[in-house]
Amino acid sequence: MKSFLSLCLWLVVCLCPVLARAQSPAEMISSFRAQHGEGRVTTDATLTRIAHDQAVAMAAKNQLDHSVLGSFDARVNPAGAGRAAENIAYGYDNFPKTLDLWINSSGHRRNLLLPNASRVGVASARSSSTGRTYWAMVIAGDYERTKPPKGSKQVTTTKPKAHAADGCRLKILSICL
Repeated sequence: MKSFLSLCLWLVVCLCPVLARAQSPAEMISSFRAQHGEGRVTTDATLTRIAHDQAVAMAAKNQLDHSVLGSFDARVNPAGAGRAAENIAYGYDNFPKTLDLWINSSGHRRNLLLPNASRVGVASARSSSTGRTYWAMVIAGDYERTKPPKGSKQVTTTKPKAHAADGCRLKILSICL
């Protein structure tokens, strides 16, 4: 009987990779947003870096604070977003529990359901002194479109500069940093 159950489990894992694969934070947030009539979000490298910097700073200072690195507006400016929001938390070692905490908090829930959001960055960092895990999520809309010069009909998009040397230096929850 034990070998039969082992065989069944092996078949499920091998033949159904979708079931065996954990959802990324962007997929989990997108599922929640879809249940409430909002559009899906995709992982954005710039927002992930901003979230990572915030999580690392909070962990280093053992302080849950939106302004541990400066104002949110100044930190999110490189993302080129017209609207953006941030959720932070500490204490949970995994994202599903952290997301559940945010879903059950009215202010955090409002940020998760930010209208017209299309991008998200999520990161966590563990405090070396307390072992506490700090989380940060930044959610934003598309890159702002700049106004064309008078008489021109060309629309340009402001995006952060890509750095060819950047690679995946750190991977957190399937997110390349």
